[in-house]
Amino acid sequence: MNYSEIILLAIALSIDACVVSFSYGLCLEMRHKRSAFALALTTGFFQGFMPLLGYFFTNIVKSYVAPYGKWIVFLIFMYLGLTFIFEAANKSEIQKLCLNMKSLLLIGIATSIDAFSAGISLSLTSSPLKFSIITIGAVTFINSLAGYYLGHKLKIFKSNFLEIMGGVILIGLAVKNLF
Repeated sequence: MNYSEIILLAIALSIDACVVSFSYGLCLEMRHKRSAFALALTTGFFQGFMPLLGYFFTNIVKSYVAPYGKWIVFLIFMYLGLTFIFEAANKSEIQKLCLNMKSLLLIGIATSIDAFSAGISLSLTSSPLKFSIITIGAVTFINSLAGYYLGHKLKIFKSNFLEIMGGVILIGLAVKNLF
């Protein structure tokens, strides 16, 4: 992947964190800078760390999957994109949220599982690792902060649109990778 594709990937991967932060911004009664930064740091860290794990995990089995690399990348991105869209279409309501260390850890893991798969794709496409993980982490941090403050300001805005756009970006990357 080239740099612009990595930036698009980072934006798509950060959508989950943005939506979660948006939900917290909607539901927490008071705007706490501490809550916003805790969410942003947690999601940014996990989104940057999980591709690193995926990247190195792939190196262990690279000889087995390299011949099928572009198809595996296609399937991973297609799956992630369709999952984003499907989940956005099937959301019914925002649940009451609690922000503590346990919930931050769970949010970090849950929003970054797709980043692990992206790390495998980064390895298969020989993408620059350092640029990728820094970009993914930084974009997620920024989008998480933006999501929190947007959620607090715009309590009537529907977050499903953001997830659908993230899914469309991932599907576009999947199709582009075949050519």
